Amino acid sequence: MYEAYRPYPGTTLNMSEDILHNWQKKSASHIKEYRQFLKNKDTRTTLKRLPQLHEEAFEKIDCLQCAACCKNYSPRFKTPDIKRISKHLKMRESVFIDTYLNLDDEGDYVMKTTPCAFLGKDNACTIYSERPSDCRRFPYTDEDVFIKRKKITEKNVTFCPIAYYVLEKLMAIK
Repeated sequence: MYEAYRPYPGTTLNMSEDILHNWQKKSASHIKEYRQFLKNKDTRTTLKRLPQLHEEAFEKIDCLQCAACCKNYSPRFKTPDIKRISKHLKMRESVFIDTYLNLDDEGDYVMKTTPCAFLGKDNACTIYSERPSDCRRFPYTDEDVFIKRKKITEKNVTFCPIAYYVLEKLMAIK
């Protein structure tokens, strides 16, 4: 289905090496290649490949073993998220905001603390069914954000093994 994986264009890889072995170190060293790829890729063709690579990545990687997104970063909490979550928690919206959120430099509500206050000891989200839309969509590997918002993708591949996996696979396909 896919060509032999290459860590970045022009290199080869021993097929016994796992794509995810030392992925964080590799992602940090591939940022320039990622930037170049995202700048020069064929958007339409790439977007067609994302859903399949997204599914493949989620079959191989268990988010509950990682939870780096929840441990180190905050999603944006949009008005519908705040309404839905505060209702679920049986809190007034203003109390929810005062308890859990701050406004960031861009005017978005984000968590006051890291890790996320809703991250359980087992790395599961305690409000999973009501989680913010940013959490539902993360790591954006099945939508155009992954290709069109290059800075977000460059950041995400450094801490999310799924984003890393999808981008590396995209780069390996000719």
